[in-house]
Amino acid sequence: MEKINLTFLGTSDSVPTKKRNHSAIYLVYKNESILIDCGEGTQRQFKIAKLSPTKITSLLITHWHGDHTLGLPGLFQTLAMLNYSKTLKVYGPKGTKYYISLLRKLVNITIPLDIHEVENAIFLEKGDFYLETKSMDHSTHCNAYSFVIKDKRRLDKSKLKKLKLPSSPLLRDLQQGKDIIFEGKKIKSSLVSYLEKGKKITVILDTRINQNAISLANNSDILIAESSFSAEEKDRANEFKHLTSEDAAAIAKKSKSKKLILTHISQRYENDLPRIESESKKVFKNTITAKDFDQIEL
Repeated sequence: MEKINLTFLGTSDSVPTKKRNHSAIYLVYKNESILIDCGEGTQRQFKIAKLSPTKITSLLITHWHGDHTLGLPGLFQTLAMLNYSKTLKVYGPKGTKYYISLLRKLVNITIPLDIHEVENAIFLEKGDFYLETKSMDHSTHCNAYSFVIKDKRRLDKSKLKKLKLPSSPLLRDLQQGKDIIFEGKKIKSSLVSYLEKGKKITVILDTRINQNAISLANNSDILIAESSFSAEEKDRANEFKHLTSEDAAAIAKKSKSKKLILTHISQRYENDLPRIESESKKVFKNTITAKDFDQIEL
């Protein structure tokens, strides 16, 4: 199975710091390159990371607050100047088409956009992967997203060789889980194949803890979640509809995710990151805190 590559282009919240830019996550799998949110300065982050924005195929917007979207006008214009030749697919919550129309009034967007408003749905299904979204509980329409590589049945080549099965449509049937008849004998797919488990990455940014978040993150290999507030500021987090470090960990634990990566870190904790991470680890041990330009391969 080919790898998924993640690059954290921005890990701050509404106010950037010297070390952290506004929210942006870049996911690459085969020929699909997905940018999740585009805070101010994201195109510069691409340059620092030595990544080309012209490879972006899809853009996912979690919600239309400035720290997640103010990099879009500059990105669109840069893509145009770099002779971006694709149609950029844009997916976001309710209101996305309206906000893009406002951007068109501010800047001359010349690259072709294919805009979709998605809500509680599976979308962009291509061969062996798909995207899923669920609505979150924030102060505006807000989505979280999962990138899912499907389980795949693979054939055991050594067993095929032992049975002297030739290369033919029979192998396709076995790979699809169907039993076959070869030289008068029944061969069960389960005896010559195995199921390769897929992979799942879930991104949950601005929201209060909610059942949709737990459901979407179910059995994620990696859960990326905001951690805008410390545990002791739970009341403020609830007021502003954000997660605490403990909330993010609770979602990871209840969803049976394998690994939690904290992002959307407030400037308040820039010099106190170990505390935020330790609060989360008390609930969910396998937790790390993302930094700008961290790269993860799954």
